[in-house]
Amino acid sequence: MKLTDFSAIHLPLVEQEIHSFLNEHTSDEQLKESMIYSIDAGGKRIRPLLLLGTLSSFSVDIDVNAYQVAAALEMIHTYSLIHDDLPAMDNDDLRRGKPTNHKVYGEALAILAGDALLTGAFQLLTMTKLPNSPKLLLLQQLAVSAGTQGMVAGQAADIQGEAKQLTLAELASIHERKTGRLIRYAMLAGGILAQQPEEVLDQLQKIAAHLGLAFQIRDDLLDVVSTTEALGKTVGKDEQVEKNTYPRLLGIEKTREALKQEIRLANGIIDQLEENVYSFNGQLLRQLVKQFDEK
Repeated sequence: MKLTDFSAIHLPLVEQEIHSFLNEHTSDEQLKESMIYSIDAGGKRIRPLLLLGTLSSFSVDIDVNAYQVAAALEMIHTYSLIHDDLPAMDNDDLRRGKPTNHKVYGEALAILAGDALLTGAFQLLTMTKLPNSPKLLLLQQLAVSAGTQGMVAGQAADIQGEAKQLTLAELASIHERKTGRLIRYAMLAGGILAQQPEEVLDQLQKIAAHLGLAFQIRDDLLDVVSTTEALGKTVGKDEQVEKNTYPRLLGIEKTREALKQEIRLANGIIDQLEENVYSFNGQLLRQLVKQFDEK
């Protein structure tokens, strides 16, 4: 199946789960409006697509449980964007071509909208009809991926690294946590829902590790070579705050080489899975990997 067709079938159902949850479980109307504003701002929904694409690659039917897990993951991601854009963090005015949440609803409500999406994601995950064992594992791994060992730790290291000269290894460590952990969770969750053994879950996480780095390398690169109109957010911000980035450490051409290398490594592991796992078809995941390349 083509990725465009897969997205058209499944992403509306993920978004439906988010809207249904927020409408049913939010008692304050303006808070709900603020959350839905950022949820509906658009984006490629890479993380839900990776989760559902991984599940589908093992010839497993996608059901409401999978949509709810994917919805919870996208809620976590959206909360992180709302908070990233705040004046105390990246201080951005645009996100996906629209004013950032705090520019529309004020800083206080934007903070609370992020808080509500974060906590709501775990509530939604508990509401799935999955057996207790995979549900608990999914909850635990989402907390690890989003929290003080994962995304939040990476965000903290990113802030502390501003105006300092980091090594490439230190920069990769930041990206692996800040960006990579939710991408890793997406593929891990897809494998858990597909009831795959530990050795296959390990391979999926290795693919995701390469994609997490590719995603951030691409983001760093586009901040230099793209435009605000094309990206839907202000470009050139990294240089203004002296943030450590791949182009700053490697230059443009070597950054492009690093991006292509991560994509090659991810595709290589997909090839190995196809050779070793009878039920696995990597066609859809290869199309998803292309989304991480420079465009």
